[in-house]
Amino acid sequence: MALSDEWQKIKYKEVFEQETTGLTRRLSSDPECKVEDLEAILKNLYIMEGADQGGRGSLQDTIMAATIAAYEHFIADLKAKSR
Repeated sequence: MALSDEWQKIKYKEVFEQETTGLTRRLSSDPECKVEDLEAILKNLYIMEGADQGGRGSLQDTIMAATIAAYEHFIADLKAKSR
């Protein structure tokens, strides 16, 4: 892997961990927060991802991808635990 790509992996991991931590905190501090609420946010993230008319650039694309992945992972874990 080229050194120039390394920053993207570092940023992706950082954002993924921050989002996951934030979602965990939200779920524990907000008894009204439900999986459906998080799925609605994820749906909006998908829309935002697709609305990249002006071009976000590599940094914002990396942040968006990590944020979406964190929501997808967190929601999947919640659903698995509730079965």
